[in-house]
Amino acid sequence: MDLGLNGRTAIVCASSHGLGRACATELARAGCGLVLNGREAAALEAAAQAIRDETGAQVAAIAGDIADAGVQRALISAAPTVDILINNNGGPPLRDFRQLDGEAIHAGLDANMVTPIRMVQQVIDGMVERGFGRIVCITSASVKAPTPGLDLSSGARIGLTGFLAGVARQVAASGVTINFLLPGLFATRRLEGVHRFAAQAAGIETDEAERRNRERIPARRFGDPAEFGAACAFLCSQQAGYITGQSLLIDGGSYAGIM
Repeated sequence: MDLGLNGRTAIVCASSHGLGRACATELARAGCGLVLNGREAAALEAAAQAIRDETGAQVAAIAGDIADAGVQRALISAAPTVDILINNNGGPPLRDFRQLDGEAIHAGLDANMVTPIRMVQQVIDGMVERGFGRIVCITSASVKAPTPGLDLSSGARIGLTGFLAGVARQVAASGVTINFLLPGLFATRRLEGVHRFAAQAAGIETDEAERRNRERIPARRFGDPAEFGAACAFLCSQQAGYITGQSLLIDGGSYAGIM
């Protein structure tokens, strides 16, 4: 399917690894130019070069913490126009909620709620003026089904979802959509921490925790980041212009609710 994205420019936050990189790769395959971001300069440039080599896309790489206002400005300045924004950031470490002090709570809220809102504020008016924009926020399946150890992540991302759900309705008539992707357990670096936390909580080996986590998924496997990237690219497509304010859960059937 031609997604109608040839010549568009996308900023993809936290895209040197994992789900962010998968989204960037699929957007490049669809014809987008990219501005990538990540904290580790070497890993970021390696990801950028791999995408250039595979797709021939124009790829700029801006290293640094996306929460830093200077990094945000550099990302936006590196794009000729910002047609697509993929909001993504690493979640706080898994921990029991009793261990969270005020500093940790504020850091989690800043990373996973305040920072993506600030990015939206800086690009959305240009999208409205041009009559096209796609904003996709990568949140978490824990927004739909809270998970022990992810309480701070869940709370911050739920706040982001509620905030931008209202914004989505304000700009829908201008050809701008805002949607949310909620990943379950995908085969990324983050998954290793999930297994370690589960193993510690249950007093078992990490390999056993991994097996149990896999067996709890009806699909009986962890997600492939490429699947996630493809879903992201579709939400950014011309064909998805009538989808906005929605949270798409991608978890292999783990969430047992009807809706």
